Amino acid sequence: MLIELYLIFAKIGLFTIGGGYAMIPLITQEITRRNWLSLEGVIDIIAISEMTPGPFAINSATFIGVQQTGLLGGAAATLGVITPSFIIVVLIARYFAKVKDHHIVQAVLSGLRPAVIGLIASSAFMIIRNAFFPHAVGSWLHGINWRSIAIFIIALVSIFKFKIHPALMIILSAALGIVFYVWI
Repeated sequence: MLIELYLIFAKIGLFTIGGGYAMIPLITQEITRRNWLSLEGVIDIIAISEMTPGPFAINSATFIGVQQTGLLGGAAATLGVITPSFIIVVLIARYFAKVKDHHIVQAVLSGLRPAVIGLIASSAFMIIRNAFFPHAVGSWLHGINWRSIAIFIIALVSIFKFKIHPALMIILSAALGIVFYVWI
């Protein structure tokens, strides 16, 4: 299982271009396909990984690895996700400054940018669908999670209109979650 965790997260690390959010579709596919976590569990890991200090990729790999096989699983998954980046950075660092302005390198980067945006958008869509419509069967109105939508709107307005710091908004959203899901 440790080798499997390492290899899966090495694959995720190798094919993730554009940062942690771009890896969400691949993490979701790999983890749910193996029945390690449900889609809801993956979304919970995403939320926890985003709330905790450190890079998203390392946090999510560590959490999933620990959840599967304990501390050694966390170490295996974390090593797996950072190995490809480490190797690529070491190999490219020496030459990138020389070739970064080459038209083929620029063409590759121009092709990757919209793909990364698409990956991030698909991740956002998956999270929104699961948070706002977790039980949508038949009429989409019937399955709406109004509490999640209310917290989302409060967070969005607080951040954009009132310029509340995102870290404070995470704490406030957790408190709203307690109020909306425990007391209301």
